[in-house]
Amino acid sequence: MSGLYLVTGGAGFIGSHLVQRLVRDGERVRVVDNLSTGARSRLASVASAIEFIEGDLAEFSTCERALDGVDFILHQAAIPSVQRSIRDPLASNRANVTATLNLLEASRLKKVRRFVYAASSSAYGDTKILPKREDMPSNPLSPYALQKFVGERYCKLYYDLHGLQTVSLRYFNVFGPAQDPDSEYSAVIPKFISRLLAGRPLTVFGDGEQSRDFTYVENVVEANLLALKAVDAPGKVINIGCGEAVSLNGLIARLQDILKTKALVEYQPARPGDVRDSLAAIDLARASLGYSPRIAVNEGLKMTAEFFRSRS
Repeated sequence: MSGLYLVTGGAGFIGSHLVQRLVRDGERVRVVDNLSTGARSRLASVASAIEFIEGDLAEFSTCERALDGVDFILHQAAIPSVQRSIRDPLASNRANVTATLNLLEASRLKKVRRFVYAASSSAYGDTKILPKREDMPSNPLSPYALQKFVGERYCKLYYDLHGLQTVSLRYFNVFGPAQDPDSEYSAVIPKFISRLLAGRPLTVFGDGEQSRDFTYVENVVEANLLALKAVDAPGKVINIGCGEAVSLNGLIARLQDILKTKALVEYQPARPGDVRDSLAAIDLARASLGYSPRIAVNEGLKMTAEFFRSRS
């Protein structure tokens, strides 16, 4: 669809993959990012093809400037860490709730055509029933999970009250090339890969039998593009995953096989706020978006491992 696309958090991991895909598709793209967790280096290959605004979306004036002339919004900007939200709930609430509400209000005023929100599977909490379905009750276990859930509810309210076409995509454990392995808040896959390549021990919180629905980033990119145009999507919350549960111990075994190495694993006590098991039901995504994961977990792990190995 022709128009101007705004990718918030476009210098972040998922955002930068979205920007690169949109540019490849010949779309006009604007990025807004405050670079608190993003890096402009992720956009080096497309820098000349995009407009970049460095700014804080928790300031309404930044939203007004960023949305000028925008048709479609892919809202990826967030502080995406459970543990960081526990340590600093005020900063994460500002980034995850205030900025989202600002964007929604600016979108209403600017008459944006569609608003796709990066929601989180953490909103479900520690449900005993798997797979997790969108009609299950939400039970956030951390400030981050609650903040992402609040963002979903604001999206639904703006759809119901103002007719703003919002779609909330609940991501399940996204991974892939260019994900940051170095922060203490980093996702587990880049951290494990970088440590395995360096011959360093892996730290697992808990017994390692906790499971996740690891979702390769290109599947998430595809889901966002489908959500921009799907007729049946506005007003909905939709799971985006692969539909396969992998334990952390199983993940380590797969990475050892891919990298032809042996891991030393250090087990530590489970952390508060962490969910035990996670698996997405993706029936609604198939029905409402026409979504189907194109890249399976193992294939995604191989491509991610090769990315980090080529830079080690």
